[in-house]
Amino acid sequence: MKITGNKLYQRVAASITEAIEAGRWSPGSRLPGERDLAEEYKVSRPTIREAMIALEMKGWIEARHGSGLYVTKREHGSGERADSLNFDVGAFDLTEARILFEGEAVALAAVSITDEQLAELEELIEEMAADDSNEPSVMDADHRFHLAIANATGNAAIRSVVDYLWDLRVNSPLAANMFARAKRGGITPRVEEHRPILDALKAHDPHAARNAMRRHLRGVVDDLLEATELEAMQRARNEIETRRDSVARRLKIGSA
Repeated sequence: MKITGNKLYQRVAASITEAIEAGRWSPGSRLPGERDLAEEYKVSRPTIREAMIALEMKGWIEARHGSGLYVTKREHGSGERADSLNFDVGAFDLTEARILFEGEAVALAAVSITDEQLAELEELIEEMAADDSNEPSVMDADHRFHLAIANATGNAAIRSVVDYLWDLRVNSPLAANMFARAKRGGITPRVEEHRPILDALKAHDPHAARNAMRRHLRGVVDDLLEATELEAMQRARNEIETRRDSVARRLKIGSA
């Protein structure tokens, strides 16, 4: 099945809710694995993960520890239709947009950034490094670091776009949920990756600044992939253990 639409995760989630309502997966039944769903809908596994999180947040499915994702029991007529599954953007789309906009913003800033603005960025890196155990403090300094770079472009529109993208981390339920999952998985802010960005800005090297920013934000994508994949892998491992125990019990009965 091929899905089309602007928000791919939403279209996949909508198709799955339609399949549930049509009786393909009844309440209490287990959904196919991530790889199988990705092949069926011809999308990437990160898109499937975003769709699953959206469905879980809306109550269509639930994650059972060590077992997988199951269709929940819903009263007839109480289900939200597919068009209600709009969570704005997910963390993967958001970070991809940041790679595009902030990569070019830092390259532009490298041309005209002032010594005063460089000193501000230096202070923010020191602030992040000095209090790296306090995540809210680090995130605040991280936010101000990226906005300071946007300010250094001298372009108010660029500054507004970068500010808006950062706001989506909190204001988009799907993105916020995915970043929270990454945090629970032990993912921490990439403080050390800000230094190469600042070094490139000090050298007034647009090419190096762009590459450093993109490298940093691609690392964020890798963290999100790792965090969500670890959840899926743990469910798969637990399911295998459950099956192994079941087979062992059956073999004992046969040999009794």
